[in-house]
Amino acid sequence: MNSKNKLLRKGIILDLIGMSTMFIPFAGFFIDFLWAPFAAKQMRDMYEGEKGKIASIIVFIEEILPGLDFIPTFTLMWLYTFVWKKEKQMQPIIIEVED
Repeated sequence: MNSKNKLLRKGIILDLIGMSTMFIPFAGFFIDFLWAPFAAKQMRDMYEGEKGKIASIIVFIEEILPGLDFIPTFTLMWLYTFVWKKEKQMQPIIIEVED
């Protein structure tokens, strides 16, 4: 299995764990309080560079604020990285040679 698929699988599992706290009355908020920094660290480790830093802040905020647990942040980051974001491809340079 390639690294893209591993990232997707790990992201889905982390999203499901994060969402599951919604279904635990009263204690869910306290679990989110502990889960938010862990989720942010996982996001930072999964995605390098500036996009990883930004995504880790977003997942921290999403997990720490009540009522936002339903957002699949890890899966959305995977989609952004591998589906929606189009990398700039270098345009070929055509050099005309005269005979």
